[in-house]
Amino acid sequence: MRRSITSIIILTLISALILSLTACSASAPIQIENSIYDFEKYESDEVFDIEKVETDAKTERTCVTYQFRFLSDSYKIKAYISIPVSAIKSGKQSKCVLFCRGGNCNKGTLDESWTASICKACDRVAVAAEYRGTEGMQGDDQFGGNELNDVIKLIDLCENNFSFVDMDDFCAAGVSRGGMMTYMSARRDSRIKRIISVSGVCDLFRAYEERDDMKEVLKKRIGYTPQEQPEEYEKRSAVYWADEIGIPVLMIHSKLDEQVSYKQAEELYEKLKDTTDCTFITHDDDVHGLHPEDLKTINEWLN
Repeated sequence: MRRSITSIIILTLISALILSLTACSASAPIQIENSIYDFEKYESDEVFDIEKVETDAKTERTCVTYQFRFLSDSYKIKAYISIPVSAIKSGKQSKCVLFCRGGNCNKGTLDESWTASICKACDRVAVAAEYRGTEGMQGDDQFGGNELNDVIKLIDLCENNFSFVDMDDFCAAGVSRGGMMTYMSARRDSRIKRIISVSGVCDLFRAYEERDDMKEVLKKRIGYTPQEQPEEYEKRSAVYWADEIGIPVLMIHSKLDEQVSYKQAEELYEKLKDTTDCTFITHDDDVHGLHPEDLKTINEWLN
């Protein structure tokens, strides 16, 4: 009987210890209300339709994501923002990465995974906007035309509306066509302090010639061929105005990339390396876009 009672006591103590450890390891609820990170309080005439996006449990331990819309040139633009849990807990401002997606129109559209991945990898606020004319939105995607205003408007919101964003070291990042958009944005807006371009388009003349399928896309989106309006292609091609990029640049590109040739990145790097701080990371494969290890590289470069 004594042995039985002793066993019961031991089991009870072990159970209590397990429950205690479980309670300690459980994540405490994140207090967002009444803080600068209470994103829903930023609802206004310019920022609206704010909705928290449900993500998996692992992601929600590191960041909180919202979908919203904002006004740009009277168009209602869809966007995402992911906020680090570490920043919410600290209550201090967070640095920011603005992401520009690749593709065109309904090809390559955004979802919450992009901003969440960047937020988790870099421990910074990550924000991204769709391009006008996408997913039923008004306007036209001109592949580097007036939809550049949507990117700039998002920077305006980060600076003037979202009080939790620290504008120091503000970074613009993009993949493929998004790389082109980051170069163009930085040329136009001095608030961008760094650029990250992954598999980025930087010579639209070359892009037109290298892929037959892109000929129709570019003619449709821009409205002209390079021969008809070369100035429209030049203003979208950073290789022609590389000397105007005076901020640090991280370029990542695969040598066998068949969608955006390595030659484009190589030519831009040759022009940038003598005028600014440019880091060029290459891969010996044909991957177009991010490699798993690239997020670590980006984090180290930023921080």
